[in-house]
Amino acid sequence: MKFKDLGLLIIDEEQRFGVTVKEKLKELKVNVDTLTMTATPIPRTLQFSLMGARDLSIINTPPPNRFPVQTELHTFDEDVIREAIQLEMNRNGQVFFVNNRIQNIYQIEEMIKRLVPGVRVAVGHGQMPPPKLEEIIVDFIEYEYDVLVATTIIESGIDIPNVNTIIINSAHKFGLSDLHQLRGRVGRSNRKAYCYLLSPEMNMLTPEARRRLTALETFAELGSGFNIAMQDLDIRGAGNMLGAEQSGFIADLGYETYQKILNEAVHELKDEEFSELYAEEVARENTTLNYVTDCQIDTDMELMFPSDYIENVSERIALYRELDSIDNEADLIEFERNLEDRFGKIPEQCRNLLLMVRLRWLAIKYGIEKLVLKGEKMIAFLVTNPVSAYYQSENFGKILHFMALHPRQCQLRDQNNRRSVVVSMVRTVDQAYRVLSEIDAYKQ
Repeated sequence: MKFKDLGLLIIDEEQRFGVTVKEKLKELKVNVDTLTMTATPIPRTLQFSLMGARDLSIINTPPPNRFPVQTELHTFDEDVIREAIQLEMNRNGQVFFVNNRIQNIYQIEEMIKRLVPGVRVAVGHGQMPPPKLEEIIVDFIEYEYDVLVATTIIESGIDIPNVNTIIINSAHKFGLSDLHQLRGRVGRSNRKAYCYLLSPEMNMLTPEARRRLTALETFAELGSGFNIAMQDLDIRGAGNMLGAEQSGFIADLGYETYQKILNEAVHELKDEEFSELYAEEVARENTTLNYVTDCQIDTDMELMFPSDYIENVSERIALYRELDSIDNEADLIEFERNLEDRFGKIPEQCRNLLLMVRLRWLAIKYGIEKLVLKGEKMIAFLVTNPVSAYYQSENFGKILHFMALHPRQCQLRDQNNRRSVVVSMVRTVDQAYRVLSEIDAYKQ
């Protein structure tokens, strides 16, 4: 398919597309504006937005006269199933029963007929001939049946206002976004809707399955798709920005190397492809020469926004992102002032986190690639390249001067081609900051 003048590409139900398909769509035209829409973003897509590579817009306003879907977790219990179906039938409504195994789907049909005498039940799944499946769906829409037992073929494209109860069997086997999409099949009118998640006992499930089900039960309000996507990102990982994996944790590459590659790619694009657009920014970077571009912090201290201080998960993520983008003292002071103004007195974990930002700035200035704060020690891993001009610089000279002043507290190590400075008796972030501040204050 060829377009004469393609200006806007819209991808709906984005979570159903793989990376390869989406990239092929974008190749229809260079620099085409792209809008992707989804109720639950794929972790990789959401991470792109959180890191600023894509703009993010959230629609929080539900249609008028809609109510949240009441979501309940249960073990497989015939009494629960009977009561749920009878409750819906008593108000002349209809029920979806999702069973994603075709092998026993007709056994589920017989069970429902046994539990609720007189109920009209239909079965629908993807292995049926299309005309037969279409006939069943149309009859269900026209209220020829009370219950439709189906696989996940009802996940999207089905809008039946009279269906306001959905029962999902073996809910622990579904992904979080799948469950949210299925729950969205009910509650599409001005009636109260119900979603029943059936699974084994919680102590028999994997930790990831427990977190998925708990998240769906917790975030049941209208417009909570973003919160669910944030939970999905946390559970499954952000995937691979450099490849096609849309979820998963970066284990083999390592986060430090991964971020380094991304930063190098961004700088290369700014220098070569968009040199005119970023001319001022590149000039500013060249005037302040740093031998390292970032410093990885490794510590067992509590550095965070506690959940009892900032309850909303997405709010905490947004604040972490904002904090990570701050690169000067004035903005950090303003951030701290706004934090206290919005959420009250800042707890110790937050103050340590803010101080760690200042510590990281000093570490980058003094050529520290990695800073470890554990076991009452501070280990500063210096520039990896042993012939780097850094080791002839004034900043490295300041570190040597500090070590000469505190010989019992400091030790210079060379192990596995890594040079590091070990400073003992460093128990807090504040003490670590004071060490680097003393180095910074020295005038040669």
